[in-house]
Amino acid sequence: MAANELIEANEVQAIMTMGTWQEAALVAEVGNKAQTPVLSFASPAVMPPSRSRNWPFLLQIATNETEQIKCVADIISWFKWRKIIAIYADEAYGGDYKVLSLLTESLQQFGSEIEYILALPPLSHLIDPKEALRDELTKLREKQSRVFVVLHSSLSLATHLFSEAKDVGLTGRDTVWILTESVASLLDTINSSVISSIEGAIGIKTYYPEENKTYQDFFMQFRRIFRSNYPDEDNSEPGIHALRAYDGMTTITNALEKLQTNNITSKALFDTILSSNFSGLSGEIPFKKGVLLQNSTFTIINVVGKRYKELGYWSRELGFSKERNDKGTNIYDDMVNWPGDIRRVPKGWAMPTDAKRMRIGSPGRTSFEKFVKVTDDSKTYSGFCINLFVEMHKILEQSYPLPYEFVQYNGTYNDLIEHVINKTFDAVVGDITILASRSKYVEFTQPFTESGLSMVVPVKSEDSQKAWMFMKPFTLEMWIVTGAVFVYTMLVVWFLEHHSNPEFRGPFKNQLGTALWFTYSSLFFAHKEKIQSNLARMVLVVWFFVVYILTSSYTASLTSTLTFQKLQPDVTDIDWLKRSNSIVGYDGNSFVNDYLINVLQFKEDNIRPVATEHDYDWQFKNGRIKAAFFELPYAKVFTNKYCTQYTAIYPTFTLGGLGFKGSPIAADAFEAILTLSENGKLRKIEEKSLYPSGECSTSQTTLETESLSLHSFWGLYLISGATSTICFLLFCFHVLKKFRKYENQSDGSATPTEDSVWIKTKKLGQYFHNGGIKIPDRNTAAVFAQQKTDERISPRVYLSTSATPEHPHASPSTEIEMAQTSDDKM
Repeated sequence: MAANELIEANEVQAIMTMGTWQEAALVAEVGNKAQTPVLSFASPAVMPPSRSRNWPFLLQIATNETEQIKCVADIISWFKWRKIIAIYADEAYGGDYKVLSLLTESLQQFGSEIEYILALPPLSHLIDPKEALRDELTKLREKQSRVFVVLHSSLSLATHLFSEAKDVGLTGRDTVWILTESVASLLDTINSSVISSIEGAIGIKTYYPEENKTYQDFFMQFRRIFRSNYPDEDNSEPGIHALRAYDGMTTITNALEKLQTNNITSKALFDTILSSNFSGLSGEIPFKKGVLLQNSTFTIINVVGKRYKELGYWSRELGFSKERNDKGTNIYDDMVNWPGDIRRVPKGWAMPTDAKRMRIGSPGRTSFEKFVKVTDDSKTYSGFCINLFVEMHKILEQSYPLPYEFVQYNGTYNDLIEHVINKTFDAVVGDITILASRSKYVEFTQPFTESGLSMVVPVKSEDSQKAWMFMKPFTLEMWIVTGAVFVYTMLVVWFLEHHSNPEFRGPFKNQLGTALWFTYSSLFFAHKEKIQSNLARMVLVVWFFVVYILTSSYTASLTSTLTFQKLQPDVTDIDWLKRSNSIVGYDGNSFVNDYLINVLQFKEDNIRPVATEHDYDWQFKNGRIKAAFFELPYAKVFTNKYCTQYTAIYPTFTLGGLGFKGSPIAADAFEAILTLSENGKLRKIEEKSLYPSGECSTSQTTLETESLSLHSFWGLYLISGATSTICFLLFCFHVLKKFRKYENQSDGSATPTEDSVWIKTKKLGQYFHNGGIKIPDRNTAAVFAQQKTDERISPRVYLSTSATPEHPHASPSTEIEMAQTSDDKM
C-alpha cells in the first residue's frame, strides 16, 4: 500500500490523504501502527463514537458532512418537494448507508422522503460505462419523482452521469438536480459542454473568504503556475481542495517550526498540530479532539449555461441568506434559473403530457350516485366529486398543464387505494373517506365535506301530544316566570291605585277580582278601568310592551308548531338497538362494517350490508333493518330525499371526511379546495349536486320546534320587574311623607304622646286603606287636635262613617272625608 511505502521507505513524519472517508480510515490504520499523524480532507456523515480510540493519530481537516446533508434537506423543504431520488457512487469501501440514513431522517422532519436510491458502481468496474449508466437512468423514468440529489461521485462518473441523463430526458422541464460538495466543488474542472447538460442545477460549495490579501497572493501564484503546467485547461482558479491542501501543508509546517529540533517524535508532532489555531485560506483552523472546529457555511450556486452563479449562503445558525452575515431570508423564488427556462418552481415529479395523461381512478359502483356516477355506455363521469375535481382542475391549470383521464374501477375502496400505492393510478377522485390506516400509504387532500358517522332511522308523527300543543311555545320555566311577573304586576297596580281610584276599592274580594281582571284583560288590551296614578301608568307602559312581545312570540311559535308536521324518531338509542339485537344497515362497500363491530360493539350477525340508496328505503319499509349508519354527507343526501320518512340522529361519530388522494398533486389540490371553499364555489357545487331544488327541504324534517325559554326574555322581565319595584318604592316614600305631615298637623297644640311601633303601623295601614286624610287649614287646627284625642278613644268615629256597616254608602263627614289632592295622583 502507498501509505506503508511512504512511512517505511521515505520515512515521512506526516501523511495527508485527499480521498474519501473510507480511504482515509484505511490510511489511518497504517498511521496508527507507525504512530504517524494522518490529515484527512474527508469527513464521515456520522462521526463514529470510537473514532479517537480506533484512530488516535487521525486529524480531520474538513467540515462535517452532517451540515451538508441538512443544507440539502432545507433546500428540498423550501421548495416543497415531497419525494426525491438519491444518487451516489457505490465505492468498494461502502459506508454511504450512513449518509442515506441521515438524509432520510432530515427529510422526514419536513414531510419528504426518498422514493428511490440509485447506487452507481465505479467506472473501473464497468465494461461499457455509457450503456450501463443509460440502463440505470432509464429505470428512473418509471419513477414519479424528478428531484435528483447527487450525494457522492467522482469527477469522471459525474461527467458520464450528466451526459446520459440529458440523453434519456431527465434534465428537462420540471426536473431538479441538487449537487453536493463532492460534485459542485469540481464544476470548475468539468468540460463546459457537460455542465450545460445540467443547466438549472443547484449546487452546494463550502464557503471560503476571497477578499483578504493572503488569498489574493495565493490566487495569483496558483494561477500562474497552473497555466504554465496545464496550458490547455480553461479554468485555472483554485478550488476548495487546493485551499485545504495548502492549509494542511501550512499546519504541518507550522508545527515543525514550533518544535525546532531534529529529534521530533510522532506524538509531539501530533500534539503540536492538534494545538494549531490560525486563519487559513479555507477559513479558521482550530482542532478539538482531532476534528476541525470550523462553522460550516455553504455557498448555494445555480448552473446557468456553461457556468454557474452564486445565489446566496446557508448556515445552520442563519439558514438561507443573500449576504453571508444576514439573517435568514427567502432568496430563491425569483433568482433560480430552472431547467427548461420555466418561470415557476419545478413541481419535482413527472408531469403528465397529452401523450401520457394522468390516470385518475374513480369508483364505478357507489351507493349514492349523487357523489360519483359512471355511465357505462358513454363512460361519462358525473356527480358532486367529479364536478368538484373539474373546478379544482381549472385552478391547477393556471399554474401548469395537467392532462388527465378517468378510469372506472369496480372493486372496493381499499383496493382502489392499493392501486394508487402500486402506481396503477396516479390519483383517485371519488367519495373516499380519510382514515388513519389509509393516510399511512397515500397523501390526501383537505376534506371537502363534513366528517362523521350518523344513524338514520324512520320517523313517526306526534299526534298524541296535540291536545297540549298550546303549551309548546313556552318552556315550563318560562310559564312559571311569566305567571310570577303577571301576579307581581297585578299587586303593584292595585297598591298604586287603591288609595285614589274608587274602582280598586271596596271589599277585599272585590279589590282582588278587579286587579286580577284588569291585569288579565290587559293581555288583550281589553281593559276598561281608568288609571289615575302616574306611577301606575308607568308600570303599565312597560307591562304593555312585555305583553306585546310575549303575545307576538307566542303566536309565531304556536303557528310554526301547528303548521309544520311534527316527526319523532322511531329509535334514538344505539344501546337499545344492541340490547334488542336489532338489524342495522350500512354501505357494504365501505369501512363502516369494521367500525360498527370494533368501535360501536355491534354483533356481526346484526349488521346487514345495503347496496344502493334505493335499497335502504325498501329495507326499512319491509322491516329488515331498524336503523342505518351513514357517513354524514350520505345521511344528509338520504334524509333530504326522504325528509318526511327518515331522520338523522345526532351527535355523530367523528371521522376524517371525504377527500381526494394520491401524490403528487395532493398538496396543490389542497390549496385549490381551500380556494373553492373561500370563494363560495364549493358550497354552490354541493347544493347543486347533492341537494337539488326539486327535493323537499331539510327544514321540514326538524324533529321538534324548540320552545321559547327564559334565556330569550330574561332581560325583558328584568326591566318590567325593576320598573314595578321602583314605582312601588316611590309610592311608599310618598305615602310615608304625607302620613308624617298629617301626623304633625293633626297633633296641633295637644300634648304629644309617644305611640308604640304597633300603633304607628296600624295608623299607617288605616291611613293607606282609607285613601289618606285631607290636610286641614289653620282655622280648623283645633278641631283636628280634638279629633286626634278622640282617635285614641274611637278610631272608627275619627276616620270615616263610610267604614261603618250601617252606612255603607254614606258620604264622608265634614271633618273627616276622602280627599284626592294633586299629590295623590302619584
